[in-house]
Amino acid sequence: LATGPRQNNGIFYEIRTYDIKPAKMKEFLEMVKKYFHFRTAHSELVGFWYSELGAMNRVLHIWKYDNFAHRTAVRHALANDKDWQGKFISAAVPLIEKQHNEVAYLVPWCQLGKPPKEGGVYEWVTFQMKPGGPALWGEAFRAAVNAHINTGYTSLIGVFHTEYGLLNTVHVLWWNESPDHRAAGRHRAHEDARVVAAVRDSVRFLESQQNVLLIPLECSPLK
Repeated sequence: LATGPRQNNGIFYEIRTYDIKPAKMKEFLEMVKKYFHFRTAHSELVGFWYSELGAMNRVLHIWKYDNFAHRTAVRHALANDKDWQGKFISAAVPLIEKQHNEVAYLVPWCQLGKPPKEGGVYEWVTFQMKPGGPALWGEAFRAAVNAHINTGYTSLIGVFHTEYGLLNTVHVLWWNESPDHRAAGRHRAHEDARVVAAVRDSVRFLESQQNVLLIPLECSPLK
């Protein structure tokens, strides 16, 4: 069971992850560059990235919806968009090995942020927490996130808690100037007693963790 926080509005985020056939990644990205404007004409794209480290031949994109009725209307419009279906979907589907989607809310103590400048890299960190939801591990998790923010080496973009998909999953999106800047900051964090204490408290509720380094595509609003 998962006990999530009360949502003050209907806004949610759909996180879509596609594994692309290894020999087709370049072709897929070229198609996105050429035709993805047909998709973004229908609803708000938060960000679109491809994986560089931690996963191979993977893309991840996040969409914002006002509520579930909004998503239903968008999906209906997409199904009837001849340009989107004919120029992108029909050609892209054979390039995809696997698709996965989740519905998630921003945690109440986090607003969706923006990087301080363009040109950096993003880190997508997925935490699988113990069953029970934020009522069980929320405060400890928040303290661990804030401890990393307070080191100053990284920028928090968003913290997402799943509503559909694997429950008790939290995705944290970070921005760093470069992979080397991130690595140097992590080393400093490991020597920071405040970070060590906060992480030690939160890992009591942690079952697994995966980190993926992401590079934004040209069409991504978050660059």
